[in-house]
Amino acid sequence: MMMHRRAFAAMLLVAGSLHASPVAAQPTPPASEGPGVVTTGEGVVKLAPDRVWVSIAAESRARTAREAQKSNVEAMSAVLARMKSLGFPPDAIRTTGYDLQPEFDYVNGRQTLRGYVARNGIEVRVDDITIAGDVLEAAVGSGATSVGGLRFDLKDRAGAEREALRKAVADARGRADAAAAGAGLRVERVIRIEELRTPPIDPRPMMMARQSMVAGAPETGAPPLNPGEIEVRATVTMTATLK
Repeated sequence: MMMHRRAFAAMLLVAGSLHASPVAAQPTPPASEGPGVVTTGEGVVKLAPDRVWVSIAAESRARTAREAQKSNVEAMSAVLARMKSLGFPPDAIRTTGYDLQPEFDYVNGRQTLRGYVARNGIEVRVDDITIAGDVLEAAVGSGATSVGGLRFDLKDRAGAEREALRKAVADARGRADAAAAGAGLRVERVIRIEELRTPPIDPRPMMMARQSMVAGAPETGAPPLNPGEIEVRATVTMTATLK
């Protein structure tokens, strides 16, 4: 009877391994530990975002590189001054890119220099998402030629990740208990918990219209925004002995 019981538990261990995530190899208890089970657990935390990143850019064109650069500096300086007037600290604003390139016209296969275009982009961290729409409106009104790329996020993302991990472990333990009960056994000891880490997924950006697309539209105030919820997930595998 004891041998039959051990063989059945060993089969349970194999079945649990087959259903585990393929991200990582599943550990098995040492032979001396007796029958065991390996389960996979998942935890999900859904929270309303409390932070948003706004991408703002200014683009300037002129006949010469110097003129394009000068115009762009003036445009972006006005945008930065407007952002600072809204109370954003220096560490909430960072430059994301700058380039100055020639532009050409092609007529009958011939290349003719049309002028130069200068582009400068910044990203603003908004810790009060209720004013995000006002930030977009202020950016366009101060000279930005494009706004958007909104990325909603959490200030305490690390805390949300820990809570998701706790739920994942509880889920794995619940599955281990259920599997053991189905075999007429019970979990004796948890001998291993492994978090299956995957590359973090950045919050999907919400794209906004370029200024040129709305320049002729009547004043409508700040655009409405719907941040929705952010999901934070964690996955673990648990190895436990049974008796």
